Amino acid sequence: MPFRTASARLAATGAVLLAAGAPAAYAVFGDEAPAAAVRGEAYVQTRLFFGTGRPGGGPDVTDRQFMDFVERQVTRGFPEGLTVQDGRGQWRNADGTIERERSYELILLYPASQARARDPHIERIRDAYERAYAQESVARLDDPVRADF
Repeated sequence: MPFRTASARLAATGAVLLAAGAPAAYAVFGDEAPAAAVRGEAYVQTRLFFGTGRPGGGPDVTDRQFMDFVERQVTRGFPEGLTVQDGRGQWRNADGTIERERSYELILLYPASQARARDPHIERIRDAYERAYAQESVARLDDPVRADF
């Protein structure tokens, strides 16, 4: 039977897409799902966002400076691996100005059972970058995920 309205077509399409994406959603958010849909172990994905602009018009943080920072401050606490991605970001600083700058996203993945032990090291990374490069903040996002290697 054909759909009589665009709304009915849209609703049917949405239902199909939701159903198709359900196994992935179960794996990420830990909801009840058939055993075959859940793979991997419980992990935490922490994403840190580092700006490169300096207050007062100082020189931006360079690629070499950032990678040296990662080597000195991050690698020792996360020797299993990490990912660095280049980005372009914007945010509102403390005086209300919207700042646009080149940025880096650092992605850390570690077993959920180690989250409490890893937290102080992650906070030291944030603090060290803020001090070294005169940053107001380093944003942090933590998400529960399932990972399979």
